[in-house]
Amino acid sequence: MSERMIHQDSLVLYKTRPARVKRAGKKLEIELQGDETLSVRPKDVALLHPGPVDRAQIALFVDDRKMLTGEVETAWELLAGKVTTLAELAELAYGQYTPGSAWAAWQVVEEGLYFHGEPEEVIARTPQEVAVERAAREARAAEEQERAAFVERVRAGQILPDDGLHLREVEDLALGRTSKSRLLRELGRAESAETAHALLLELGYWGPTINPYPQRLGLSLSPPEVELPGLPEEKRVDLTHLISLAIDDEGNQEPDDALSLDGNRLWVHVADVAALVPPGGAADVEARARGATLYLPEGTVPMLPWEAIHRLGLGLAEVSPALSFGLDWDVAGELMSVEVVPSWVRVTRLTYEEAEARLDEEPLRGLHRLAVDRQARREAHGAIRIDLPEVRMRVEDDQVRIRPVFPLRSRDLVTEAMLMAGEAAGRFALERQIPLPFTTQDPPEMNERPGDLAGMYGLRRSLKPSQQSGMPGPHAGLGLEVYVQATSPLRRYLDLVVHQQLRAYLRGEALLNTQEVLERIGATSAVVGTVAQAERLARRHWTLVYLMQRPGWRGEGVLVDKRRRQGTVIIPDLDLEPRVHLRQDLPLNSVVTLALRQVRLAALEAHFQTIDSQVNLER
Repeated sequence: MSERMIHQDSLVLYKTRPARVKRAGKKLEIELQGDETLSVRPKDVALLHPGPVDRAQIALFVDDRKMLTGEVETAWELLAGKVTTLAELAELAYGQYTPGSAWAAWQVVEEGLYFHGEPEEVIARTPQEVAVERAAREARAAEEQERAAFVERVRAGQILPDDGLHLREVEDLALGRTSKSRLLRELGRAESAETAHALLLELGYWGPTINPYPQRLGLSLSPPEVELPGLPEEKRVDLTHLISLAIDDEGNQEPDDALSLDGNRLWVHVADVAALVPPGGAADVEARARGATLYLPEGTVPMLPWEAIHRLGLGLAEVSPALSFGLDWDVAGELMSVEVVPSWVRVTRLTYEEAEARLDEEPLRGLHRLAVDRQARREAHGAIRIDLPEVRMRVEDDQVRIRPVFPLRSRDLVTEAMLMAGEAAGRFALERQIPLPFTTQDPPEMNERPGDLAGMYGLRRSLKPSQQSGMPGPHAGLGLEVYVQATSPLRRYLDLVVHQQLRAYLRGEALLNTQEVLERIGATSAVVGTVAQAERLARRHWTLVYLMQRPGWRGEGVLVDKRRRQGTVIIPDLDLEPRVHLRQDLPLNSVVTLALRQVRLAALEAHFQTIDSQVNLER
């Protein structure tokens, strides 16, 4: 509408509101309902009626429309499929063109059923268009009615089997796929993953055995689907004459290391994963994106295709390909030489308990003697040993099973052998200038070596996190001057990088340079942290499910830390460390009897009670 057609006291449309032109000119001063005055450009408004209209009428327009008796549908029938003006529509629908009828006619246009367009050009819809629009509106009205009924059912905590479609948005929020939920807004609840999880549990749509944390953190629950090549044709040292033992927990699905003793030489055989997963290949890229195998109480999500485990796992076939580390030591316990060779090995699998029962037999007796000597030597160099309760947790048929991990000499034997292999791999690489992801750790703040549970807890808290670096350095916690993680290439990506580098060196192929190794460290550091977080949250989730499945649970906790009336209790049977409120002053290492009162699963909280105090488990 041109500037010259808008005069003082005209009725204009500003955005979606009626306004009176109080003063006309290059800029218009307009007056809206509620005596609000604005200065606007002529192009910011549209003329509805030339007026005159006074300020009192502006406030009455809404009510005027209610009082106007019009023949809107008759007007549409006369104008169907034609282009008209707002003035003509007002005349036909209300019998007059006044400021009030002009505003009423414009409201009909805005409703959009019979007419659409702008004030200066109103288009009457065809009968077919009106029929389509009316059907769409009826469908939307029915949908809103259904939605309102659904919301009321949710408020009442009673949903129907078909309500899953409406709850999908809540599931998406609980699983971290979105950050919004219309339903939670309608219920007046916070739009958070925790709140969404809690609602799904309240409604019974989710059961407690749904663990949302891996998906919430963006981790895949499916194994990689990548084809692997065949083993390359290469010379391998035949070590099948040695007794090679893969010792692990019962039920382990990824036997990736085994031990042999050949005179005074220790052999640590490791699954030769890099033979099938070279740098830059599809399996390598997929493993790099995952960072590590995801271990959940309900199941394992491997870093590599299951095919890699089936073909390379030590002891899964009669003869297995390995990358073997031959370690020679002097009488003082110093590493004299390291040999790294692709090999064939014949592996026997044992559980820790089976190995424990055979420690007086060779080669286990000799392996254990070497492990004891090496552990003493590391501790003399400042190695830290932390003995805190551990448990193994598994979910079978939705039932959580928790059992303690007992200290066994066979576990120490395997641990020491893996550390020796890591030290040997690091020294082998340094002597040959092979870039590797070295593992380092700064010394802890505590110097004491406590013997009680509270002291062990404090010592663990004082430890600095280990770091992956392209440069070698001491690992204070292990008491080693150089160390790389090299014995789990099926489960940890940077272990695989170590193997890729060692194989490339042995075959005379191009190595990754230090910058490329650093890039791989950077690519995996964040995702490995996420994997660890998902595992930690999953274990806590399933621990609380375990308690829910045992509503009368009672047990003991040990006070390991306190600040005034706040303390931390370790529950050895559950490997759980709740922060507690103390009703009385108790000394550290006090044993407290706890009884379960309540579990809040979505919040990862539980509540316990003692004889004379109440203890809260917090996130």
